[in-house]
Amino acid sequence: MQAPIILLKEGTDTSQGSPQLISNINACQAVVDAIRTTLGPRGMDKLIVSGKGSATISNDGATILKQLDIVHPAAKTLVDIAKSQDAEVGDGTTTVTLLAGEFLKQAKPFIEENVHPQIIIKAFRKATQMVLTRINEIAVQIQKDDSQAHSALLEKCASTALSSKLVARQKDFFAKMIVDAVTCLDELLPLNMIGMKKVQGGALEDSMLVEGVAFKKTFSYAGFEMQPKKYKNPKIVLLNVELELKAEKDNAEVRVDNVEEYQAVVDAEWKILYDKLDAIHQSGAKVVLSKLPIGDVATQYFADRDMFCAGRVVDEDLKRTMKACGGAIQTTTSSLTDDIIGTCEVFEEIQIGGERYNVFKGCTQAKTCTIIMRGGAEQFIEETERSLHDAIMIVRRAMKNDSVVAGGGAIEMELSKYLREYSRTIAGKEQLLISAMAKAFEIIPRQLCDNAGFDATNILNKLRQKHAQDGKWYGVDVNKEDISDNFENCVWEPALVKINAITAASEACCLILSVDETIKNPKSGQEGDNRPVRGMGRGRGRPMGM
Repeated sequence: MQAPIILLKEGTDTSQGSPQLISNINACQAVVDAIRTTLGPRGMDKLIVSGKGSATISNDGATILKQLDIVHPAAKTLVDIAKSQDAEVGDGTTTVTLLAGEFLKQAKPFIEENVHPQIIIKAFRKATQMVLTRINEIAVQIQKDDSQAHSALLEKCASTALSSKLVARQKDFFAKMIVDAVTCLDELLPLNMIGMKKVQGGALEDSMLVEGVAFKKTFSYAGFEMQPKKYKNPKIVLLNVELELKAEKDNAEVRVDNVEEYQAVVDAEWKILYDKLDAIHQSGAKVVLSKLPIGDVATQYFADRDMFCAGRVVDEDLKRTMKACGGAIQTTTSSLTDDIIGTCEVFEEIQIGGERYNVFKGCTQAKTCTIIMRGGAEQFIEETERSLHDAIMIVRRAMKNDSVVAGGGAIEMELSKYLREYSRTIAGKEQLLISAMAKAFEIIPRQLCDNAGFDATNILNKLRQKHAQDGKWYGVDVNKEDISDNFENCVWEPALVKINAITAASEACCLILSVDETIKNPKSGQEGDNRPVRGMGRGRGRPMGM
């Protein structure tokens, strides 16, 4: 009798064949079920409490999946596609996860009947390619020449993205604000040039857009109260210089024989500081911002000369101020010429809620803006920020790619009809598989109905009928509990959102279907295996072999 061949370490878990594939599909279904109810304008929110006890309330698919600590290797694929959708497009994260889960669900019966996974993958890839071509055929191009019509279109895209968020009731207010914010930016539309500041208190409608820069008042020393808080057309100096006296013992050891020598050292230090301050004053600047601390002596000096100063300004805020007001961040005060000094129409310090904010308005080179968000609970403002981020991403995409499709399940129903009609013209297993994918697309309108508490079967039957009669933009209307032409209702989404979601979902599905064996290292299942190895004490170790 031949002895058994031991290939893998004892305790290694290997599972293979179709039971393994079914198990992976079931794990992905569990992930999808976790976020299924968050889809659409009537979607519910999830309250996630982390290990440290901090709570997050959100209905953004990517945020929820990031917070869930998923350990199943196949289910992690869904988390990755939600993250990639969030990074690439900003919205549609729940859609992409739902689609991937539904593609797998439709493939499951075929796997159970021993259809080879590669046949399923081939059919799904072919169907995906056809669907993407179809989206490009029917997507509606936007006219960019008419700026008013263009901004109206962008607002509709933003309000569609916001309609499924917590701030849905204020979507018109925020949609306009977001479009104004994005149109402030230069051609590259850099995200980091839109500052997001959160101030607790007040109502959501108290949120405002500052066309320029606003940041929270920094820590200040005595004498700050005497500085003026408003200037017209001030010159602004941006520094990366420390303007304070250092205690001598901090910097160096100085051996002195008598008091006069010690006094000379102290005087030299004061002179260095005053030389810096005089140079700033003589440049004609009225507002001085520094990344490093500005001490009490400097604060008093500026106050005596009617100048405003702020030290310890956050690096990001300082860079945005430079982009808005012009000038450059200096590491020395020796040559403050006009070309490296910024300016703006109005600088003022204002009270917003319980905070003081420094605001620069009417910036000459303003390619940046700041959204100041107000609201009650901290979690609420956090979720508002995530919602606005999604809408900003959508508006950026709509500006770069000028084609849109109707949302609310309309485009999915049209693609489902298209695939179903095509499947009837071919023979073999492919017919069944493409028909299964056509059915999978119906999950989006079905879930929209389920989340709103409607009769999904009834509404889907109406939608199939309308799409068969060439009503290609008909989708679910959650306000009327019926179907309607979502293009006329201005439920618009950039075509890129759908293209990206379908591509990512299809890729994830094919990836999971192509895995037929999982080999798990025995150590990977143990708790605490990722703890760092403890060192053997301080200092360098002894060389080996001594």
